[in-house]
Amino acid sequence: MIKGVSRQIIELKDTGSLYYEKAWLVVKPQYASAQESLLLEEARKMLRKADIPSSMKPKRQIRQYILPALAASFIGALVSFLLWLIF
Repeated sequence: MIKGVSRQIIELKDTGSLYYEKAWLVVKPQYASAQESLLLEEARKMLRKADIPSSMKPKRQIRQYILPALAASFIGALVSFLLWLIF
């Protein structure tokens, strides 16, 4: 709830993101008198750093889990075989 507070808001219509259509950013009062071009550039920088929501991130693929497990199993089997040959 806002009670008679005047805030400067920047609206970016072109966010450059597949997921976000618009962004509204509230400018801190101490920077409300800054140049508009500077504020817009800072807003764009911040939006470029923004990531997609975690629920929309692709799940890790199975091969990212299976390949290291297979490699570890192979190395363990190889070491066991070499120790069996030696002793």
